[in-house]
Amino acid sequence: MDVDLVKALANDKRLLILEWLREPERHFPPQRDGDLVRDGVCSLFIAEKLGVSQPTCGEHLKVLVKAGLIRGRKIKQWVFYQRDEDRIAAAKELLSSDW
Repeated sequence: MDVDLVKALANDKRLLILEWLREPERHFPPQRDGDLVRDGVCSLFIAEKLGVSQPTCGEHLKVLVKAGLIRGRKIKQWVFYQRDEDRIAAAKELLSSDW
């Protein structure tokens, strides 16, 4: 069993982030830099919507990145996050298998 994956999925706020990033245009306002779908969502918007500080949000994002569920992309001074759909599909397969 992938411990990083289980840890990432064991938190309600991280599950919300994954849900929001599935349809970023529905959950976040337009960004000045970076396209919501193509480039991902700025961590500032994620922290604001989550209702947590930037450092707290950063920790949640770091756990999700470590599990491979999302990836970050730096544009100017900001980091934009989007889901890794291939990894999410593999995680669903792993979690639905007999273990």
